[in-house]
Amino acid sequence: MFAISGVLLVVSIAALLLPSFGLHFGIEFQGGTSISVVNSGDVSIEQMRAAFAAAGVQNANIQTTDTQGVKGFIIRTEVTNPDEAAASAQKVAAAVKLPNDTFLVTTIGPGWGKNITNRALLALGLSIAAILLYISVRFEYKMSITAVVALVHDILITLGIYALLGAEVTPNTIAALLTILGYSLYDTVVVFHRMKENSQHLVKQSFMQMANESINEVLMRSINTTVSSLIPVLVMLFFGGETLKDFALALSIGLLVGAYSSIGVATPLYAMWKESEPKYAALKKKYANA
Repeated sequence: MFAISGVLLVVSIAALLLPSFGLHFGIEFQGGTSISVVNSGDVSIEQMRAAFAAAGVQNANIQTTDTQGVKGFIIRTEVTNPDEAAASAQKVAAAVKLPNDTFLVTTIGPGWGKNITNRALLALGLSIAAILLYISVRFEYKMSITAVVALVHDILITLGIYALLGAEVTPNTIAALLTILGYSLYDTVVVFHRMKENSQHLVKQSFMQMANESINEVLMRSINTTVSSLIPVLVMLFFGGETLKDFALALSIGLLVGAYSSIGVATPLYAMWKESEPKYAALKKKYANA
């Protein structure tokens, strides 16, 4: 399991760092303009792209939408001036012969985007600090550190897959990442709680053997929780429309990785750490090969 996690982490970190991949942040973080086109009729994406180019808007990111059979577009541009964005939208509407009121223009300045980024990082940092404190008080500091290692593992792999897919990072993505922390932590705490109970009655077995038994005792519960949580998220991903897809994509990846990391990362790391203590090192030496 460590080997699998190692490969996934190497691929994810490479995807995040390589110039050809990397994360693509939405206009909420970088500033820019989002234009929603509703009921676009027979206008094709090629016509829309040509119209924006003719209007002087470079590097427009254009996606098609289909809401209950009504076709449309979502266009993201780097224009941060509201008047310029509105004028460009009017030119495009005239070029593709659509009414102006079918174009909904939203412009976000770079200052607001920077504020959102800082708040997102603050929320993430406070969440991890609160997790460390809670598990340290409720269980012990070794559990809190290994739990956070698993959470960092989950976030890195989720973002790495985002980079590989070229998906856009939006505030919905950040909300999903924070939600992932909660789900992953829940699975980890369930295993840790059972380990804490079983460790009080170690009889003729090593700490690692007890940890393995603890995982087996809660495995079906973890699987059932993950599957029941994943079903509505997958429904959102495939049928929820464009506004929910970024949230559902990150959450579906995180649920799967989080369920895995609770069993394949946090628990064995903690068990290995505990077996370095004299008491459990003696049990390992005596019973590990029994």
